[in-house]
Amino acid sequence: MAFVDEYDFELLKNESELMILNELESQLAEKGDDICRCNDCVVDMAAMALNAVKPLYRFSLLGSLHAAQAMDDPSFANSIYHAVANAIEKISSNPSHD
Repeated sequence: MAFVDEYDFELLKNESELMILNELESQLAEKGDDICRCNDCVVDMAAMALNAVKPLYRFSLLGSLHAAQAMDDPSFANSIYHAVANAIEKISSNPSHD
């Protein structure tokens, strides 16, 4: 049996991902229709932003508390905002499709 089949890794959650996706939705709504919203571009934006911020993986209640504490830090929220803004700018300037 493979290692990943022995454990339930589906329970791992990256709180940064949820924050990035919420911020991406918000910033894209503010930008209007000038930004491509095809699947490739939006997923590229999310991936680029996620690679720029600290991951906040959690599994347990204690992990949830630790992640919540980090998410309340204004500097972390600021890093989320800037990572998304940068990703939108880069991907919209250089889309990965024709």
